[in-house]
Amino acid sequence: MDNQNDILEGAKTAFINETYNPANDFKPKFLSNNFNHKVLNSIKDELQNCDEFFISSAFITLGGLTPLLQDFLELEQRGIKGKILTTDYLNFTDPKALKKLQSLDNIEVKLYAQEKNGFHTKGYVFRKGNIYKGIVGSSNLTLNALTVNKEWNVEFTSLHDGEVLNNLLSEFNNLWDEANNLEDVLPAYEKLYDSQKNFTKLKENYKKLSSEDLVPNSMQVGFMESLRSLIQSGESKALLVSATGTGKTYASAFAVQDFNPKKFLFVVHREQIAKQAINAYKNVFKNTKDFGLLTGNSKDYDSNFLFSTIQTLSKDDVYTKFKKDEFDYIVIDEVHKAGAYSYQKIMDYFEPEFCLGMTASPERPDGIDIYELFDHNLACEIRLKDALEEDLLCPFHYFGISDLEIDGKTVDDSTEFNQLVSDDRVNYLLEKSAYYGYSGERIKALVFCSRKKEANELSKAFNKRGHPSIVLTGDDSQQTREDAIYRLTNDEAKNKLEYIFTVDIFNEGVDIPEINQVLLVRPTQSPIIFIQQLGRGLRKFKNKDYVVILDFIGNYKNNFMIPIALSGDRSYDKDNIRRYLMEGNKVIPGASSISFDEVSKKRIYNSINNTSFSRIALFKEKYNNLKFKLGRIPMLLDFYENGEMDPLLILNHTTMDCYYSFLKKADKDYDEYLSEEEISSLKFISKNLASGKRPHELLILKSLIYNGYFSVELIEHLLKTEYDIQNDVKSIESAIDVLNLDFSKKDKKDFPELSFMNEFQISNEFKEYLAHETYRKHILDVINYGLLKYKTEYNAQVEGENLTLYAKYSRRDVCRLLNWPNDDSSTLYGYRVKHNTCPIFVTYDKKEDISDSTKYPDKILFLHLKLYVTFLNLQQFFKSKNSVFFLKK
Repeated sequence: MDNQNDILEGAKTAFINETYNPANDFKPKFLSNNFNHKVLNSIKDELQNCDEFFISSAFITLGGLTPLLQDFLELEQRGIKGKILTTDYLNFTDPKALKKLQSLDNIEVKLYAQEKNGFHTKGYVFRKGNIYKGIVGSSNLTLNALTVNKEWNVEFTSLHDGEVLNNLLSEFNNLWDEANNLEDVLPAYEKLYDSQKNFTKLKENYKKLSSEDLVPNSMQVGFMESLRSLIQSGESKALLVSATGTGKTYASAFAVQDFNPKKFLFVVHREQIAKQAINAYKNVFKNTKDFGLLTGNSKDYDSNFLFSTIQTLSKDDVYTKFKKDEFDYIVIDEVHKAGAYSYQKIMDYFEPEFCLGMTASPERPDGIDIYELFDHNLACEIRLKDALEEDLLCPFHYFGISDLEIDGKTVDDSTEFNQLVSDDRVNYLLEKSAYYGYSGERIKALVFCSRKKEANELSKAFNKRGHPSIVLTGDDSQQTREDAIYRLTNDEAKNKLEYIFTVDIFNEGVDIPEINQVLLVRPTQSPIIFIQQLGRGLRKFKNKDYVVILDFIGNYKNNFMIPIALSGDRSYDKDNIRRYLMEGNKVIPGASSISFDEVSKKRIYNSINNTSFSRIALFKEKYNNLKFKLGRIPMLLDFYENGEMDPLLILNHTTMDCYYSFLKKADKDYDEYLSEEEISSLKFISKNLASGKRPHELLILKSLIYNGYFSVELIEHLLKTEYDIQNDVKSIESAIDVLNLDFSKKDKKDFPELSFMNEFQISNEFKEYLAHETYRKHILDVINYGLLKYKTEYNAQVEGENLTLYAKYSRRDVCRLLNWPNDDSSTLYGYRVKHNTCPIFVTYDKKEDISDSTKYPDKILFLHLKLYVTFLNLQQFFKSKNSVFFLKK
């Protein structure tokens, strides 16, 4: 009966009044592809929770199927059965996708032979117990239809006897009975599909690409405009920070073309990259320039456009052949390496009119300030998330796969070599590579290993099993590398390769756009290296619809870096990292997808839980990164606005009183001074109010600072106009108590001399502190940081409450935000009925040895207030006065 009522309430919300019960999970929904939600996400959610499913889609492609492969595999392991119906209409459905589905024991697939009438169905039905969820509309089982196309679909919930559901299932069953078993018709359909595809390919071969086809992408246009502005303002250096695969080399070529130098120098760290850069520049400049190579194998000193390796150029007898002002324009690729002596020598020697540095990752762990080398002129910054939003990269499907247990032990940082290359692990890698597949006619994969010896043994094992592969390391010659890449990428090559094994030589710079699968069989050492290796497959290429990334996740201590790298979130907030692990697929832009199997998720959660982000060394590293980028000492607000690290980690550290205390420890150049009393005042605000969970105290302080007074009416006005908070006098009164130290006995004890106000006027002590510019700067920084944090993280509050859904609060926070007159956090445990409120604290991570009364199921939490009673200590509860509060409710 409850389900029936929920469905009725959902219908009222969907079709009568959207405010009726917006939190109802059973309400019909309109589904389309938008920021933070794709149709794909809804299908994945239902697959993960269903007992049975039925899909009818006119078109099915490998691209549409691939992001669901992890879900289908888990359904097979759980014995959840499903039926998928498609058609030969327009010969569009990909036979490879049908074969993939056919390989799964739990899924039946049929092909409807379209003869007279078109077949356009797009419907997905999922059963969970006696509840059915349906998604019907315009989305086929194709990649773009599920992720980026403008599609209209409706999701509805029904019980078994619902009319719409029964009509839908009846139609499905009728079509199913008329359709052909896949094994009976697939060979003939595949021949028809291939012949049509070959005809299409033949027509494409007649298309001629002209020079007009080469135009800057959105990143390159923005970069060129910014660079032009810098040059016009008299700057002589600039930095381009852009994700791997977004076209930095072409961006530089367009910019150089715009500048039109007489002599030009391009500096790289490998000859292969220099050759690729020459090809890019030739495509832009055509035959208008004299291009040359300066490497260990080529000595084209006299060329007007010279491309050189740093190893050759930095030799004393080479760079001194050129005058200091020989080149009008210099581009330095992978400039994060510029801290090395060889780069420094070149940059100190040459005096071009303009010097451009390019990198995907300017941050360095060794403390070298790359930004300073280019006068802090950041011409453009586009990270992975931005590049995906701008459609600059090939979509990727990332799969976090649990690495194999060998002899009952999970692969970890200390696993012995013999286990890493065992037959079982080799078979496992090949099995997963085959299952998750690739886009294109044949596999062209890169495999990143931890060490050369492992790469060699795995390559031998792959070759033995009929999968041609080779190992490339830094010891191989340039010619060997080029030959291997040709055999991997060129379909006409003799002795074609399927896999290239390596350790790190392909981490950066080398352009192999044909790569359609990347295997990561090593622990993640840093988010930067992770993105570099991921980026090897992200370049767009003809007939490559997506790239598959397979990350084999063992019990590695650095697993927490994976969601950090994928999200680009540098806040180091554990809740953010956990949230991305759960919901990354929902927020990643474009047609890309992210999936983890359950074991991998658990391993990453363990890594997050066991890793401390409250380390001074981490704080200093992030501080230096931001200081280098800004060219000055950053404040709290700078950290937050630049997404470098959530400064609350610093403020909450047990050894830090406030941000000033951190600066004194972290930066030897910081020479400002605060008194003990001023530090104590900052400590109170930093520890208690900087989190931004309520703006009231911060607005009162701001008014005292700027006006010398405040009033309840003024704070009410500010709350209403700036934060849309209305009729909240009780919270203002509570905030006054907090600032007067009347809320907490502990505060009175810890800060006996602290005084911000005298009635509604600024106190003499506070006014005296504010006369000191350093103190004034720091307190305003904390206040503005807290207010911005409130606006971005806590402003979506439940109406009439100071609490935000899904946010995290301490017991002290709860007492303060419920406007209790005193801080009862030291004696507040499971629940407390007080002042007509009842906060309930629920243990999510329950250990095995706890009492039965605490072993409640997590999934019932926060459904209905009436359910809470069931999970409190019932016998004691009904004897207490608290039961009256609940039963009235």
